[in-house]
Amino acid sequence: MPPVVYGTAWKKERTEELVLKAVLEGFRGIDTACQPKHYFEPGVGRALLRLQQQHNIPRSQLWVQTKFTPVRGQDPNNIPYDPNAPLEEQVVQSMTRSLANLHTDYVDALVLHSPLPTHEMASRAALLFVSLTLDVQTMRVWRAMENLCEEGKARSLGISNCYSLSALKDLHSSSRVKPTILQNRFYRDSNFDKELREFCTQHGITYQSFWTLTANPDILSSRAVKSLSNKYNKTPEQVLFAFVQAIGITPLTGTSSTGHMREDLDVAQSEGSELFLPSS
Repeated sequence: MPPVVYGTAWKKERTEELVLKAVLEGFRGIDTACQPKHYFEPGVGRALLRLQQQHNIPRSQLWVQTKFTPVRGQDPNNIPYDPNAPLEEQVVQSMTRSLANLHTDYVDALVLHSPLPTHEMASRAALLFVSLTLDVQTMRVWRAMENLCEEGKARSLGISNCYSLSALKDLHSSSRVKPTILQNRFYRDSNFDKELREFCTQHGITYQSFWTLTANPDILSSRAVKSLSNKYNKTPEQVLFAFVQAIGITPLTGTSSTGHMREDLDVAQSEGSELFLPSS
């Protein structure tokens, strides 16, 4: 997996050109989802085709991950699978649509967009993307994802928006194809997922952070970050990206700015990013 991944949420009709630009600037990881509400997955696929046909960058040189989004995370008027089908069939239909959208026969990772809530917690979980215990429905979806992985349609599996350590532990212990990705919002309200990240480190799970910059304006404006920014002639955003990568996190960035893309890649490709960390 590349050290930084380009996120494609909320880009709509700009998705194709922005993915093309990101890869040409140097990104090799792309995150999308079969969720028309927030992602335009066909735009990612068209960019992949253009990269192969016009720029000689084959699919094999890129890390492409997509997500299965449960019904509660979809626009009810634009669900990319039959919402009345059994959960297992929803997963298969979603993956079939993703592979067609992306013009590929496999993805590097298939990520469950969020744990499915228990019936008692449904409304709260829909708002907070939180699952305190692993629900039977989540494991039904995971088993279907495992089947796709064993068929070669996904090379690895992951989960997103899972902020419960017990749920992640349950998933890891109960699965035959272990999760290798946890993708969460990285922010103070969850104590920056300290315990979850420790579990990930112990079990070979890559922790991917999203909203790394957006959710942490206080850190970006802190005296420590400003001092490091001045000392090493880097932006505060580069300092924070360098920090999270130095502690083993793979950040997602969804910038549409060419300049910011280059700054993110500059930090990701730097062998000396640890220089931006405060000395212990």
